[in-house]
Amino acid sequence: PHRGLFYCLSKLKVNVSGDIGCYTLGATAPLCAMDSTICMGASISALHGFNKALGADAEKKSVAVIGDSTFMHSGMTGLVNIAYNATNSTVIILDNSITGMTGHQQNPTTGKNLKGDPAAAVNLEDLCHAIGIKSVRVVDPYHMAETEAVIKEELAKEEPSVIISRRPCALLKYVKHKPALHCDQDKCVGCKQCLKIGCPAISMKDGKSHVDRTLCVGCDVCKQMCAFDAFEREEKEG
Repeated sequence: PHRGLFYCLSKLKVNVSGDIGCYTLGATAPLCAMDSTICMGASISALHGFNKALGADAEKKSVAVIGDSTFMHSGMTGLVNIAYNATNSTVIILDNSITGMTGHQQNPTTGKNLKGDPAAAVNLEDLCHAIGIKSVRVVDPYHMAETEAVIKEELAKEEPSVIISRRPCALLKYVKHKPALHCDQDKCVGCKQCLKIGCPAISMKDGKSHVDRTLCVGCDVCKQMCAFDAFEREEKEG
């Protein structure tokens, strides 16, 4: 679910300290929205170091991104140091409700243990507040205008902040998808703006955008990017 967020970061030309997870693919074209990946859990500490070394200029245009499971595994200590040192740094936790890269294992935020049995669920918002972060915002990366606005607002603040980008992984069995979209060939002008999101369901044929309905999860990100309203729902919802 992270493509919309990474598109916003790329559009805003933000320096992104990355981490290890499925979202590391945000470094690749066409998004190209990750500038460094050192090791698992290092994104937050790296951002902290960059901002301490470079000062205010870096603080207003740099973020760290880290997945929910990686944050629980080895990212929290970096956020503790940011709060403790009152560094103006913005951390984005990519909460897809699972451990995506290694095969959909549970993690302490999901409410289940590795066997699938019920377990105590860590609330990320409460945890960040307890660490000492006052500004904690939650966005849905499928809502791109809101996501972009929140990123701008948090970067402008003179305090540490956390944005939780929350949307379950599209491959989880319990996730219900909207009907697939299709591209109206009469409205499409072939501008290729929709290709900038890197969606595997979208391709160009005969100079027009086409959607593979077997891959489309109905997220509407392409629809939000199209200035010509060419993307439409194949079926009525409900």
